[in-house]
Amino acid sequence: MSEIAVEEMSFEQAMAELERVVGALERGDVALEDSIALYERGAKLKKRCDQKLKEAEEKVAAITLDGEGNPLGTKPVEGL
Repeated sequence: MSEIAVEEMSFEQAMAELERVVGALERGDVALEDSIALYERGAKLKKRCDQKLKEAEEKVAAITLDGEGNPLGTKPVEGL
């Protein structure tokens, strides 16, 4: 099974992988060098999740604006 590049992951894929990385780091059962590599991967995964959330927020904002950019009555969206 080939590993998906972080840059190509969906939000859900990146979040699941990030949870796996955090779990491994919290258990502390990996060697120091492996911990460093996991931490670096975790940082990339967090950045990807942040990017995908920002994209989603921008899409929601675009949906709640009319063609001229005026608000149509925006309200917070659960989970974003």
